Amino acid sequence: MNKIPVGVLGASGYVGRELCSLVQAHPGLSLAFATANEQRGTTTRIGGRDITYIATEDAQLSEAHLVFSALPHGASRQWVTAARNDGARVIDLSSDLRPGNGHEGAPYGLTELARDEVRTADVVANPGCYPTSVLFALAPAVAAGVVAPGSAIQVSSASGVSGAGNSPKRELLFAEVAQDFRAYSVGNTHRHLTEMRATLATWGADVDLVFTPHLLPVSRGILSTITIELTAPMANPMDLWRDAFKDEPFLEICSEPPALRDVVHRNVVRVAVTPLNSVRRPSLLILSAIDNLMKGAAGQAVQNANVMLGLVETQGLPT
Repeated sequence: MNKIPVGVLGASGYVGRELCSLVQAHPGLSLAFATANEQRGTTTRIGGRDITYIATEDAQLSEAHLVFSALPHGASRQWVTAARNDGARVIDLSSDLRPGNGHEGAPYGLTELARDEVRTADVVANPGCYPTSVLFALAPAVAAGVVAPGSAIQVSSASGVSGAGNSPKRELLFAEVAQDFRAYSVGNTHRHLTEMRATLATWGADVDLVFTPHLLPVSRGILSTITIELTAPMANPMDLWRDAFKDEPFLEICSEPPALRDVVHRNVVRVAVTPLNSVRRPSLLILSAIDNLMKGAAGQAVQNANVMLGLVETQGLPT
């Protein structure tokens, strides 16, 4: 089988390394180049193979049919344009092209909800990790019109430390994180709120979104706890999610609360839904778990690449 060459820009970060590992193991893809400016010329072992990083400026973008850009927010967009000018299709994993960030036009790659747009796109904006966890959990309820208009959706999400990237930061040192659990970006200020609000608005949801992230003393994984008010009580709310996600291998509906051990190193969203007791308005509790580096980033990017390149969507992805 002839493999399709792809490139990774920003390959030394956690997401970039995960992308390289997935590409190396993918039966239909080959790694044309991997860039990392600060580590240019160094060789590292990823996915059981040696990879030598090159400078982004030295990447032969035209050698790749598709380019993954895992460059930092604000630095990625110019390289997306450069790759397109050289004839490559692009999946951008930064926030630069996501909804609400001022550069609309690229499909928002929640793959199961946007396959038709992704399939024909030249550029796809890969969603953030928290939005992936939250929006897949909310999509069936919003689509069915069961969320109370004018209500506030409350979200508390806890993420492993790899979600903050691999740049050295004092607050991410082992001694600062271990045996602790804390909120950050409090007061509804996290940068992922922009794309979540914009996407909910596109779906026609008349809601406020209150989002509080927390830092977990683990390396990877996100668990989101979501509360929504309903227009009316629902006898069997799980049926709505089962119907919406049937035949989707990467979207799992479970009767028990999902745990991080259920999802780490897997390209899945695992969701549980239950009615809330002892509240004045009918409400649901939705629990959503993902691996922030897989379905929350690199795994979903490869899933989008499979769709764009006409490959089997599940190919090369751990379920």
